[in-house]
Amino acid sequence: MKAVILAGGRGTRLAPYTTVLPKPLVPVGNIPILEVIIRQLIASGFDSVTLTLGHLGELIRAFFAAQKTLSSQIELQFVDEEQPTGTAGSLRLVPNLPDTFLVMNGDVLTTLDFPRLINFHRESGAWLTIASHRKQVNVDLGVMQIQDGEVTGYIEKPQYVYPVSMGIYVYDRRALEYIPPNRHFDFPELVLQLLAQKKKVACFESDAIWLDIGRREDYAAAQDVFDQNQDQFRMAGWPRSCPTVQT
Repeated sequence: MKAVILAGGRGTRLAPYTTVLPKPLVPVGNIPILEVIIRQLIASGFDSVTLTLGHLGELIRAFFAAQKTLSSQIELQFVDEEQPTGTAGSLRLVPNLPDTFLVMNGDVLTTLDFPRLINFHRESGAWLTIASHRKQVNVDLGVMQIQDGEVTGYIEKPQYVYPVSMGIYVYDRRALEYIPPNRHFDFPELVLQLLAQKKKVACFESDAIWLDIGRREDYAAAQDVFDQNQDQFRMAGWPRSCPTVQT
């Protein structure tokens, strides 16, 4: 199995950490997030990973050059972006992609079952599958329901739950046809393009542990979550309770 890790972002919301380190090398505990991801992919049966690099990409290359024990366990390839090409556009730079492959952001901390996600994608017949998580959003204000200038309802500090993208996807190679070459193109644009062309986009809903290390408060939370659940993040196999799956 092959994976592509998007590791080229500048990580500006995580400054000042990302001033000197690319975001995927920011540690949880004493282990870079990227190393956690690579070890999970190895344990899940992946034999090849391509990393798309941008901001401070030379440090990611240097990290794996120094981690010979780790890099010897899986084939690692690197693609350098001279200019940012977007979260979907960068796939145009990756050579020899198979019919089915995993793509994920390089700052995701999760216990998601990657093989089950890929099997679900293959069985669904989708062009693209998005791993999703249910995210609770708290509104700390009173929300009014209004119609024709009149208040018809009032909800004090409501809580809403939305299915959100985990930043982990399975692609059918056919989807690459809808990524234009030589320009910046982000993942949401690809999803909308596929939907406009009536191509199936599936959703794999998971209750696995998931944290997107995008902001400083997320990073602080990730330290505690990782410390309390190290066995799940580091386990060599995947014999545990399965996530729920919906389309």
